Amino acid sequence: MNTSHSSPSSALYDVIIAGCGPTGAMLAAELRLHDVRVLVLEKDTEPASFVRIVGLHIRSLELMAMRGLLDRLLAHGRRRPAAGFFAGIPKPAPQGLDSAHAYLLGIPQPVIVRLLEEHAVQLGAEVRRGCAVAGFEQDDEGVTVELAGEGVAGERVRARYLVGCDGGRSTVRKLLGVAFPGEPSRNETLMGEMEVGAPPEEVAAKVREIGETNKRFWLRPFGQGAYSVVVPAAGVADRAVPPTLEDFKERLRAVAGTDFGVHSPRWLSRFGDATRLAERYRTGRVLLAGDAAHIHPPTGGQGLNLGVQDAFNLGWKLAAQVRGWAPDTLLDTYQAERHPVAADVLDNTRAQMELHSPEPGPQALRRLLTELMDFDEVNRHLIEKIAATGIRYDLGEGPGLLGRRLPDIDVKQGRLYDLLHQGRGLLLDRTRRLNADGWSDRVDHLADPTAVLDAPCVLLRPDGHVAWIGDDQKELDEHLARWFGEPAG
Repeated sequence: MNTSHSSPSSALYDVIIAGCGPTGAMLAAELRLHDVRVLVLEKDTEPASFVRIVGLHIRSLELMAMRGLLDRLLAHGRRRPAAGFFAGIPKPAPQGLDSAHAYLLGIPQPVIVRLLEEHAVQLGAEVRRGCAVAGFEQDDEGVTVELAGEGVAGERVRARYLVGCDGGRSTVRKLLGVAFPGEPSRNETLMGEMEVGAPPEEVAAKVREIGETNKRFWLRPFGQGAYSVVVPAAGVADRAVPPTLEDFKERLRAVAGTDFGVHSPRWLSRFGDATRLAERYRTGRVLLAGDAAHIHPPTGGQGLNLGVQDAFNLGWKLAAQVRGWAPDTLLDTYQAERHPVAADVLDNTRAQMELHSPEPGPQALRRLLTELMDFDEVNRHLIEKIAATGIRYDLGEGPGLLGRRLPDIDVKQGRLYDLLHQGRGLLLDRTRRLNADGWSDRVDHLADPTAVLDAPCVLLRPDGHVAWIGDDQKELDEHLARWFGEPAG
């Protein structure tokens, strides 16, 4: 490990976050809700200039609603049906998806990053651009981080914790010595946005013809004369080196027999099907989140969503640790809960990539799955898997709702998620007999017999997952202590 040689005796920050992408910015904001001193290091001096459209799935939209951010995002995005996610199999969305936000939001990734960074800064996070992690060493009390970047090389900063949100090539993960097992890229795909010279009807006809067997090829109108272009690459190249327009033309001619007269690219990139999962998410005072912890093909559009959801799971737990009220095992639940979720995402993207193969066997499986998705339960299961609304954390034996997220239900004050903007726990009590008095500095209490809820009382964690269901005060107190520490006073 590349480490610094001296450590300041006291921590200037509580948490240093490496990387100000969606995961890092979201984590910074979540920590600031609890008055945690946060420094975010971002190696790029300026935000990305190219406009790449990504999709926010249902669960991510719910999380944004929980923090009062959804309206800001909706103003910059376009809603699309929650359908056709799994391997691009064109099936309609199931009826009655259990969410007030049952759609996909297509939105430029730079907009998401900008809005989340602005949110974090408004809450008091410090962001330093042109600055990255060169090395670090940790001890029982904190982490000393050595910086890299113009004007800061060799500078050392002290924090109580360090979180690597610095992408698939994570410096933090490598310096930490955490293994990243999985499979390297076997197939690579070129993706970009550009203008097309061929007539729209000619493009559409060719796309329909080739799309029958090649699921990694498309040209889709994107508005303002641009098309989204995806085409298989000839081999596997260095992802750090972007493709050229000529690369696109060459591959389009090889696959479609024409380059469609593509010109005036807005952005060009390549992605592979490398699939890797960090062996562990935490070593002492250093943690990993987002792409630093897991990488997988973009099929199904889950990557950004998975990272943002990591941040929501980790933020309140790490804040509790910093603020001194965390139960002993609370921070360990971050890996216990999120590692299996990432493993499941890796598996479903592996399966989807196989279904994209033009080989006869995978195509036969694709046809079979297409038939099975006519059954509502199958279609719903796959949609909920990719949208992350089907996640259930293992919180022990209990009713089916235990460990799941609670939808944005009606309560007497309006909508449930409007009560979660501050990142606190919530006791939703339909009995009006229970209380969370000893935890009122961490948990809000809403006594509401009219709440649209098929349970007498639920205890919600700050990430919106149900930590307890029941009507007994003693049981409630035990679960309040389990998730929110000892009562005050």
